[in-house]
Amino acid sequence: YPTFAVSLYADEAAKWKEALGDDDYELTLDTGKVVKSKPDDITNDPSVAAKADAIVLAVPSFAHGQYFEAFAPYMRPGTLVACMPARSGGDILFAAKLGAKAKDMVFMGFETLPWACRFTEWGRKATILGTKGSILAAVTPPAKFPQAFALMQGMLGVFPAVTESPNNLGISLRNPGAQIHPGVMYGRWCPEKWDGNPVDEKPLFYQGVEEFSESVLMGLTKEVQAIARKMEELVPGLDLKDACTLHQWYLDCYAGQMPDDKTLKGCMNTNPGYRGLTHPCIEADGKYMPDLKYRYLMEDVPTGMCFNKGLGEILGVPMPMTDKVLAWAQECIGMSIMVDGKMCGPDIGKTRAPQAMGITTVDGFVKAAGLA
Repeated sequence: YPTFAVSLYADEAAKWKEALGDDDYELTLDTGKVVKSKPDDITNDPSVAAKADAIVLAVPSFAHGQYFEAFAPYMRPGTLVACMPARSGGDILFAAKLGAKAKDMVFMGFETLPWACRFTEWGRKATILGTKGSILAAVTPPAKFPQAFALMQGMLGVFPAVTESPNNLGISLRNPGAQIHPGVMYGRWCPEKWDGNPVDEKPLFYQGVEEFSESVLMGLTKEVQAIARKMEELVPGLDLKDACTLHQWYLDCYAGQMPDDKTLKGCMNTNPGYRGLTHPCIEADGKYMPDLKYRYLMEDVPTGMCFNKGLGEILGVPMPMTDKVLAWAQECIGMSIMVDGKMCGPDIGKTRAPQAMGITTVDGFVKAAGLA
């Protein structure tokens, strides 16, 4: 495929183009194999969308709306827009940003990224730390899944194997980032566990999950399960089997790779793709303070956790653990989203909560999510 890399963030495209120069981009796979290639162009011009059969958005989810709006005037009918990951409510945001034009497009929401990866030399080299065995994706409209699947699986290769999920709501509620990232951050840095002083070393993120953090994550995942069961009760025939627990998510995505997969904590502690990954920190006089404005909170709270809390509020599902983590997290990121336990703060419009798009009733949500 002719391939174009697009970045609308500041002057990133120009810097990336300069960093790469005439060289190929170098990717080291988790097998040790090195793949070299390069895009036909690196640009900040959204009009290249007019040339695209497929647009793959692998940008932070808080930027999805910006890209949807920028590409919309140039997209041809039938264009596939694949979000990796879609995070929560991606399909609803896509429809809201494209308006009437959305019905002529194909939206494919992936549950997560296909790989755990990090760049090793900005703009030039990256390394894949671990590849998921399978990855779920849902397509709107569902009838277009075979077309979308063929294109995306062809680009990904054999692994991860793309598996069809019945609807994008299942992908939204399955979103692991909405629970894992804020939950682990809370588990390590909440007032109950941290005295506010710098630490000697960056704590391990996934491998450092202990009993308290696991209890937070178990509380969060239990509340999301309650939302899924309530939606299935209210919408006859709705299949949310893919909106599974966090423990089951690890078993689905990393089967056979974790020496201890009996518990959620065991899965996170022994996943080889997580080896050595630490909490985001800022160095301070040879010690470390947590970066509480890192994407684990700045992105995953507004575009993940807020969707869950907002939908739970509409459904009348109690969410005490989500309330506790969200109240702490919104202070960390300097936003007012939840006020007195309700999703009505002045920054609600910056989130993926249904309330941000004017959705406050069950019927309104069912219609917006295309479940009616």
